[in-house]
Amino acid sequence: MEQATPTGKPVQITVTDGYDLKCFKGDSPVTFIRTEFNQVVLGDSEKITVSPEGTAKYNFTSSFELNPEGGITLDDLAHKPVFLTVTEVLPKEKKQKDEKTLMLGQAVVDLLPLVEGETSFEMMVPLHPVPGSPLEPLQSGVKQCSLQVKISVVEPLLTTAQILGSNLLKATLEAAYSVPESFVPVGPVQNYMVGLQVPSVGEKDSPIFFKNGTLKLGGEREPVPRPKKWPIANIVAPGANNIPDAFIVGGRYEEEEGELNHPEDKEFRNQSECIKKRIIWDLESRRYLDPTAVVSFQKRIADCRLWPVEITRVPLITAPKGKAARFDKAEDENQLSFHGVAYVNMVPLLYPGVKRIRGAFRVYPYLDSVVYEKTKCLFSLFQDTGHHLTQNNRIGGINSPLSKTVTSKNLKEDKIQASSIKSQSSDTPLEMEPSLNHNPEGQQYVDAGTYIVLEIQLNKALVPKRMPEELARRVKEMIPPRPPLTRRTGGAQKAVSGYHMQIKNISRAILDEYYRMFGKQVARLGSDMDSQTLEEQKCQLNYELNCSGKYFAFKEQLKHAVVKIVREKYLKTTPFESQEELQTFISELYVFLVDQMHVALNQTMPDDVQDAVSTIPTSSEQLRFFAFEAEVNENFDMAAVYYEERLVRDSQNLEHWLDYGAFCLLTEDNIKAQKCFRKALSLNQNHIHSLLLCGVMAVLMENYEQAEIFFEDATCLEPTNVVAWTLLGLYYEIQNNDIRMEMAFHEAFKQLHALVLQTQITKEKSTGAVEYAEEGGKVESSLGPCRITSGSTTAVKVEAPAEPGAPLSVLDGFVEESSKLQSDSQEPVLPVQSQDPASSQKPSNLFVKETPVKREVSKYQDSSTFLHPTRYGVSQTPTTIFMETIRFLMKVNAIQYVHRVLAHELLCPQGGPSCEYYLVLAQTHLLKKDFAKAEEYLQQAAQMDYLNPDVWGVKGHLYFLSGNHAEAKACYERTISFVVDASDMHFIFLRLGHIYLEEKQYEKAKRIYLQACKRSPSCLTWLGLGIACYRLEEITEAEDALSEANALNNCSAEVWAYLALVSLKAARQLEAEQAYKYTMKLKLKDEALLAEIHTLQETVGFGNPSF
Repeated sequence: MEQATPTGKPVQITVTDGYDLKCFKGDSPVTFIRTEFNQVVLGDSEKITVSPEGTAKYNFTSSFELNPEGGITLDDLAHKPVFLTVTEVLPKEKKQKDEKTLMLGQAVVDLLPLVEGETSFEMMVPLHPVPGSPLEPLQSGVKQCSLQVKISVVEPLLTTAQILGSNLLKATLEAAYSVPESFVPVGPVQNYMVGLQVPSVGEKDSPIFFKNGTLKLGGEREPVPRPKKWPIANIVAPGANNIPDAFIVGGRYEEEEGELNHPEDKEFRNQSECIKKRIIWDLESRRYLDPTAVVSFQKRIADCRLWPVEITRVPLITAPKGKAARFDKAEDENQLSFHGVAYVNMVPLLYPGVKRIRGAFRVYPYLDSVVYEKTKCLFSLFQDTGHHLTQNNRIGGINSPLSKTVTSKNLKEDKIQASSIKSQSSDTPLEMEPSLNHNPEGQQYVDAGTYIVLEIQLNKALVPKRMPEELARRVKEMIPPRPPLTRRTGGAQKAVSGYHMQIKNISRAILDEYYRMFGKQVARLGSDMDSQTLEEQKCQLNYELNCSGKYFAFKEQLKHAVVKIVREKYLKTTPFESQEELQTFISELYVFLVDQMHVALNQTMPDDVQDAVSTIPTSSEQLRFFAFEAEVNENFDMAAVYYEERLVRDSQNLEHWLDYGAFCLLTEDNIKAQKCFRKALSLNQNHIHSLLLCGVMAVLMENYEQAEIFFEDATCLEPTNVVAWTLLGLYYEIQNNDIRMEMAFHEAFKQLHALVLQTQITKEKSTGAVEYAEEGGKVESSLGPCRITSGSTTAVKVEAPAEPGAPLSVLDGFVEESSKLQSDSQEPVLPVQSQDPASSQKPSNLFVKETPVKREVSKYQDSSTFLHPTRYGVSQTPTTIFMETIRFLMKVNAIQYVHRVLAHELLCPQGGPSCEYYLVLAQTHLLKKDFAKAEEYLQQAAQMDYLNPDVWGVKGHLYFLSGNHAEAKACYERTISFVVDASDMHFIFLRLGHIYLEEKQYEKAKRIYLQACKRSPSCLTWLGLGIACYRLEEITEAEDALSEANALNNCSAEVWAYLALVSLKAARQLEAEQAYKYTMKLKLKDEALLAEIHTLQETVGFGNPSF
């Protein structure tokens, strides 16, 4: 690897002019400029007289050489500025040997652009006044004293490859809040210091120190924005401490990456940052990372994950006058006090596109063994450096690397003694036990709840993120967009409309001819015209039309419309095979044309319009409902017909393709499902659900590269989509990419939390209680998934086998283990119910032991749906990111993918076994006809929420499908007795009505089917009502209901069979025979019903044409 720069490159600093200078002596003052860098004076300018306008022409150039092999390095350029000090030379007084000088001000020049690849830059830098200077301080609207400065190098300090491979790290220490009460502003002056180390050149570590923190009492919050300061002492002008154009802007604590960013921490954060003591630094330190250091930095983060940031307090020492200060080693080591450490989770810097992390991090006592266990760091930055720290404190030097530290001699002993300390990977804050308190002063940080606010920022992300344009291009390459089909100029409807138009035109032309010939006669005779006169006029009109050729013109005019009807309506484009087939078709066509002619004439003459026959049009939503009904009843052929009918009606509607794809997933036709989802995506490449489903199918078919593209594109198009981030995290889990998995799950949690918070605020505003949002009311912390903070760096990872059927056994093992743990506990485990005054109770997924207080179990409002949610379902409250994803996957029948997410929900600290969890498990087993397992999980769900209507509804389905209709009836009756409806009431009504018909409880069946027809009418609901009415001898009502069923589905053999029975009862022979004909044509499978028809036919003596 090539070095960062060749040696000996000069950096030139040229000060050309000074503007608006004000001096102590008003008449022709003389000034000069001194240039300093890295505590070295680079030179003084000539003494220049300032003009009356305050302008001085310095044209002063100084320089230093860049030499990374032992001199000034790029790292020095990154975090050390050039100081320009303007000094006034006072006139000599009598008997004065030396000139007297007074400092006016100091300017700061940031050399960072050189590190970023620039060869020269020119800028106007403000001149900050020193205390007592006549220069004007910085004020808005007032001309500021300034210097014109130019910085240049002969050639770039970095090559293009080095610029692309290097990086710049900026570490900003804002403050330490809620410091121990023993920190007092009186007594010996203390130097509050914080340190961390980062790779700099190659794999060599470079320490970063933040010194001279200011202890402040509480009382008010620190203002934002406020400027960041240089981490350098010996700055004479107070304003020169501020880094140009660099500010601390703060932010919402929920958006931070550290600890203490949960709703339950808000009150503590507010008190700590307003009322309690704090130490303020507001310092920014920079480090240049060459390409080797960048690689080392990435590797170190991946290996260690947590980064130690140490904090200590060192007293400022004043050297005795007249003699050198002497310190022995024992005294030096005793200078360190209140030695603590914060563990900063640096893993987010390895997330794609992340360049900045900022957050609050708790401070713990520094113990070598604990620090080594968590961060793999052997040394403390502050160990064995007491003498160096004391010297720096005494002389006020700038930050510089400390001497090499040594390993603690008692590392092994400390490790053993600290082995019982809880790992930082958990969400529970680390607490020191009394027996482990080797650092009593550091323990005060824990007792006080001290935390530091730190920001780490990079110029470039360590892991580049794909741009949305690139993702869109990749998706476009995989699935080219298909423009909407151009509307056909033909079509059956248009052909018929064209025929109507020609009929109307011809009829108008004939009427015009009639009035031309007989208009006067009609006007004279009026209503006295007899039939003989009309017949004569008709003959004369026909003769005139034939003689004039108009008849043939009309026929030719109509021919084209008739041809279009033949081609578009009857799809006849090939010759007929026989004369009989031709004659049959002509007869059928003639009848149709005459009927349509009458329709057109009636439209032309509205007085003669007859009432149209009423029909029941079926909409796209009705077809989807009928298809879903057929799905649940396992009539997959009929369901496919309905779905395909929707596609025929509108193939450009992507929802039709998504629904058909979900149906194909249910029937395990993955290839066809993938085609449907990709077709939907080709219609709209920005449709999130289409992208997610294409990604799910790519994972199921092990096309992982495409799956990543689909999921990433979805998160780019809709960054607030919880399901998209969760599915991306599950994909990374399959790829064993733990860091990106954590990133995706963490982002999903943030979005879910924001969604819940926004919902809560909206609810509060609607009820007039807006104070919730302003005062920071608490939101249920259990709404988050596995939290991923600095205290919890490892998300739950589930190893699921690749076989489609394997995940069930894995989940069963998890559930059995959790059930066993519950049964082994001495006290029962119950879900905690959180009371919301504005709504009904909502379930929380946190579990605690039951208290002796008697509790009322609330009605469960968070139930899952049975395969698809219906508009009558129970409202759902988001709980965890995994349960949100499960609902999405269950809706689209991606059962194979559900198993992996269920395992995460089970192991998630805020998830775990819940009523909805067991309900989903039962549904998955129910689909596989594993009734025993389904019943076991339903029992678990009922124990957790006995009043959940969905539990009883699915339980009824279980018993119904397994043939136990008595138990099914009891469950269904219980379900419909609840105040809150279950999510699949339609099928509960259908199956309960079916059971009543079996038991010959026709009145109950009629009542149930009437409710079903009122809520969601379908062929099956009207059929059930018709059967119940027929059995009750209510023939008229039965006929009406069966007619409705027949109108919705005229291909049901059972409907035609009961229509035949009704017609036989009503003694209508023709209708009975027609209904019986369609019953036999559609192949009725119910032999008992067919025998009943035959018996009734023999009784009445008609209805079967075959005898």
